[in-house]
Amino acid sequence: MSWIILVMAGLCEVGFAFCLGKTKGLEGLPYWEWMAGFVLLYILSAVLLAKAAQTLPIGTAYPVWTGIGAVGSVLVGIFFFHEPATFWRIFFISMLIISVVGLKSLS
Repeated sequence: MSWIILVMAGLCEVGFAFCLGKTKGLEGLPYWEWMAGFVLLYILSAVLLAKAAQTLPIGTAYPVWTGIGAVGSVLVGIFFFHEPATFWRIFFISMLIISVVGLKSLS
């Protein structure tokens, strides 16, 4: 169950990065609506991480959480914000995924 909670925390991190990206160029109410989503997902992500870390080693939980957030944020940037999908970006994101899987397999 802790791994499911940790994955949910990582997905919330991706969500708050998406909300932050959507604020670019906005003003007024739309800006504050996306910022409210950012704050809500940020808090939820931290709470879920803390819950998962009650049973998982923090040396595993935190890197997995940040890894999910980093990989997800890059993918959100590529698919939703039209950021470049260069060979080296994909290569290093792949290395990050392999590292996260390795940490999970050792726990």
